[in-house]
Amino acid sequence: MTRVAVLGAGSWGTAFALVCADASSDVVLWARRPELAQAINERGENPDYLPGIALPAGIRATSSAEEALSGAEYVVLAIPSQQLRTHLAPWSALLGPASVLVSLAKGVELGTAKRMSEVIVEVAGVEDDRVAVVSGPNLAKEVAQRQPAASVVACRDAGVAERLQKVCHSPSFRPYTNSDVTGCELAGATKNVIALAVGMAVGLGFGDNARASVITRGLAETTRLGVTLGADPYTFAGLAGLGDLVATCSSPLSRNRTFGEKLGQGLSVADIAASTRQVAEGVKSCESILDLARRHGVDLPIVEHVAYVVRGEMTPVEMLRSLVSRSAKPERHGW
Repeated sequence: MTRVAVLGAGSWGTAFALVCADASSDVVLWARRPELAQAINERGENPDYLPGIALPAGIRATSSAEEALSGAEYVVLAIPSQQLRTHLAPWSALLGPASVLVSLAKGVELGTAKRMSEVIVEVAGVEDDRVAVVSGPNLAKEVAQRQPAASVVACRDAGVAERLQKVCHSPSFRPYTNSDVTGCELAGATKNVIALAVGMAVGLGFGDNARASVITRGLAETTRLGVTLGADPYTFAGLAGLGDLVATCSSPLSRNRTFGEKLGQGLSVADIAASTRQVAEGVKSCESILDLARRHGVDLPIVEHVAYVVRGEMTPVEMLRSLVSRSAKPERHGW
């Protein structure tokens, strides 16, 4: 059996572990807290993040990274984007010489403006053809409930992508391959910020016209940034682009959409963050994505305005009014 280590026992890490186990892999799930690893093994579920969902017998949990990584052919990194570098550094010496590193994180690193695959290459000291990303409309709870879902497995090496595709192709989870790592990562990171904006519109009581407008213009921004950085524009019309954007902006299961709703209802960033153990990646990634865009001269008005709200420099009402009142432009060239 293929040996898979999933490092990170949050909701998406656990759900992806379930997918790999359903696809007949031997899966070790690493949890930061020993008590969570013990609970998963004893109860056969993740009581903190996916309570009530039975995990396959092919999954066992541990709080030892060395144990999890021993003999792993695929190392799945299910760590929040801003914590990936810190966690990966001590793990690098434990990696097998041919193991494939798979990123589930959707973000851009603060300070460096690097995508997660770039962070992995730098910290782990591996070639980029050993690094893959998984991205798509994959709300963790629905995936864990084995509701039908599709995703994209992206790697510069087509052979690696095809092998990983088999590792996570289960009866309810259908992965497609793609070589456009840049596009898949930028789509996955930026959609979290757009979902915050959509959530704010919902929280303010606005209807479908406002939501559809933000989603569509958000996709235009994401594509503009991606193409500037060498991505394939067709990626943004696919599962990692439009698919993930629609799911994240539309579902109450989306952390970023829910976080945005609460902002629209008048709660502060600090209050919302203190009320949940889940990470809304867009809250921090809005700054790093904006930094990346400015380094390359790309205008991202929605991302920029979300950053203003997160900083406390603008209210959600002011954000939406400011976006609508921007100077009129042809559709292909801006808001």
